[in-house]
Amino acid sequence: MIRQLTEADHEICYDLVKEQAAENLFIIGDIEAYGYEQDFQKLWGDFDENGELRAVLLKYQENFIPYAKQQRDFDAEGFAEIMLQDPDFSMMSGLKDITERLEPFLSGRLKRKRETYYAKCTKLNSSTTENVSTTDVYLAVPEDAEELVELLNGVPEFSDSIITVERKRRGIEKGVSRSYFIKEDGRMVSTASTTAENSLSAMVVGVATLLEYKKKGYATQCMVKLCHQLLQEGKELCLFYDNPAAGAIYKRIGFQDIGFWMMYSYNKMKG
Repeated sequence: MIRQLTEADHEICYDLVKEQAAENLFIIGDIEAYGYEQDFQKLWGDFDENGELRAVLLKYQENFIPYAKQQRDFDAEGFAEIMLQDPDFSMMSGLKDITERLEPFLSGRLKRKRETYYAKCTKLNSSTTENVSTTDVYLAVPEDAEELVELLNGVPEFSDSIITVERKRRGIEKGVSRSYFIKEDGRMVSTASTTAENSLSAMVVGVATLLEYKKKGYATQCMVKLCHQLLQEGKELCLFYDNPAAGAIYKRIGFQDIGFWMMYSYNKMKG
């Protein structure tokens, strides 16, 4: 049985999603930030015959994220019907083994889909990281936002990034994002950041080094400092990657693949 969740369902919903805090980074963060009863955000739950919550569906603006307990049946068609009836629906994202169960019911409006590796870290690999010096790695403050964005804009992989100085500054101020950086020759040359931080997990993004300063281990130093700090706070870390070379670096630090993260775009309902 599927029904919309309310604040009264918070405990059972939170108990379900926190079992995999990194995998449910976005759902947890959105619940903590906005709750259950906003115009732009809603949650539905699918309950089994014993009344146990076995799956949830989050709507945040035009994007829907489904989640279910591993190896559990859930009403994928019912979730898909909710999405198709929503005039805002144009995106779905989530773990591949869950989204692929909804995919057949949404195929008529699919525009494109993208698959990336999804990895998480709950403990640093001490054999790799214990000798990494982080004494020259600094935590960014809001006043560093402009230089951080300038650094990212100077790295080809981030040429199509939509990050702005205002957004970067706001994320640091609100505590949902943090950045670490290294300076050389008076300029910021390498960085690693988080986004979507919540009480249980955070996503690593924006790992970048200017071309002329590569091969010095700077990105690894930034990553180790960032990961060490967040793991000390009891948070699980996760990240997306689609470059196997980058994935190898992350795995040396302590990240492990946990599956694939899917992002779908759909045609909006005509009318």
